[in-house]
Amino acid sequence: MKLRRKNFRRPTRPIKERLGLTIFVLPNLLTATNMFFGFFSVIHSMQHEFTIASYAIVAAAVFDLLDGRVARMTGATSKFGAEFDSLSDLISFGMAPAILMFLWALQPFGRVGWLASFLFVACGALRLARFNVQISNLESKDFQGLPIPMAAGIVASSVLAFNELGLEGYRHWGLLTITFLLSFVMVSTFRYRSFKDLDLRERLPFQYLVLGVMLLIIVAWKPEIMLFVLFLTYAVLGAIFGVFRFGKQTVRKKKLHSSIDSDFYDN
Repeated sequence: MKLRRKNFRRPTRPIKERLGLTIFVLPNLLTATNMFFGFFSVIHSMQHEFTIASYAIVAAAVFDLLDGRVARMTGATSKFGAEFDSLSDLISFGMAPAILMFLWALQPFGRVGWLASFLFVACGALRLARFNVQISNLESKDFQGLPIPMAAGIVASSVLAFNELGLEGYRHWGLLTITFLLSFVMVSTFRYRSFKDLDLRERLPFQYLVLGVMLLIIVAWKPEIMLFVLFLTYAVLGAIFGVFRFGKQTVRKKKLHSSIDSDFYDN
């Protein structure tokens, strides 16, 4: 007499385990669009269409701003999204502007030129990695080091500004210097204001509206030139204040050590 086997149904795994990783589509799609424009910029830089490559970096920055805002507004933030965003930023704001700057201006410098471009990419990657591991320890109103999208914006706007002014970027020593300086300030500990604490939905003094209108007029007058000036000013002022802050801290430490030494000898 054969015993009939009971048909036991295998326990079904949860949907997430069966289908693999689930993600929020909309913010990550915006991040992918950011990466697309970075790749688009590289292609046009290789074809020596530097103006189009510059505008592609600007478009990537717009989508980089949107993906974070959309993720926070919809409650769709995730670890996957943060990592994907960093990888996209390295392409759009690290590799793309470095290739653009090298082919547009730094190629005649030979080894120094491509090393400067590589330094820009490397420091951008270090900046992103440090941000990812320190994001919970930093004050929300400050960035530590120049943000990589701003560094890429300076590179892209420099191309547009030089074209507007009729200047030649080829073998320009100032652009070589800017590339090295941008690489340095990205990995520096200089504090840059993020303006995340500025809530435009609340009531603010009337002067804020006047200042905003004046800034809009200045940018609209010569957008290619004025954006380059504004971005570069932001980077330079952060570096200047960072150097002064470092100097004050050094003087304070020296005074503290001297007072400790004097107390030791007095006793």
